[in-house]
Amino acid sequence: MGLTFKIIETLEQYQELLAIPNIREREDYFRYTMMKPFREMWNLIHVPIKAKHENGYDVIMATKMLGYADLSNRNQIQQGLSILKENDIYTVAEHTIKNCIENSNRSGLKINADELKFGIFVADPDKLKLQRGSTGFGGIPGFITVNIYPNDYNLPRLPAVIAHEFHHNIRFSYFNWDHGNVTVGDYLVIEGLAESFAKELYGTEQLGPWVTSMDKEEIEYSTYVIGQALNVKGFAEVSSYMFGDEIAEQEGYQPVGLPFCAGYTVGYKAVQSYMKKQNKTIYEATLASTDEIIHGCGLFSGYSS
Repeated sequence: MGLTFKIIETLEQYQELLAIPNIREREDYFRYTMMKPFREMWNLIHVPIKAKHENGYDVIMATKMLGYADLSNRNQIQQGLSILKENDIYTVAEHTIKNCIENSNRSGLKINADELKFGIFVADPDKLKLQRGSTGFGGIPGFITVNIYPNDYNLPRLPAVIAHEFHHNIRFSYFNWDHGNVTVGDYLVIEGLAESFAKELYGTEQLGPWVTSMDKEEIEYSTYVIGQALNVKGFAEVSSYMFGDEIAEQEGYQPVGLPFCAGYTVGYKAVQSYMKKQNKTIYEATLASTDEIIHGCGLFSGYSS
């Protein structure tokens, strides 16, 4: 029995949520109904469904930090929902996930889960300005969430975003993600592989702003800075290199002098270069270790350890 998938009916849930006048009750509906299918995912990344103390860290705070629309912002949610419905978003998601499963099955790659749960949520476009209104999470095999404030730029790229997150599900079925010990090298390989998988399935024109925003000079400079930091460890430290200064400052990380999503762009270049130099497909590269890709890509020779 292969992997099955389930698209959670979040659009209908949002409609129910918007009909609840009281914000506390609305938050509870979000926690206990909308997040119920993803409870195991939140548990694994240590996010409580409800904080023990008032205004403590929990799934409401975590989703806000991830750029979800604020539950008190009815207009924003309503507008986002309308556009998602008009664009028949469930069908887009279904076709994309089927395509991802077929391609990974054909190459012998498996996700370590019986069922993949997929949820699409409305984002706050201001919080995701640099990301052009969409982002996702696929770090736990069996779960993919995408938060999007739909617009003319990100809607056509939605399949590539889903494919990117799907690839994280594959990679983390073969390699453990060690939050505390992740290195810059590990993280950029993870993201470079995911975006390379999206390119393989949906073409260069669907690639996200996290790998298309920098010019040649910025890429060269970023490759140099990141090449000297490949062994830097720890999630906050590594995030500064991956996301660049603007996001680092927003999130309270130490800026390291890099443009938006430098680590993603350099990671994508590294994986593409590795595949070309070593004559590997994205499916073969998915099973390569961080070291194999870093040393085999040729981008960092001269200043990587």
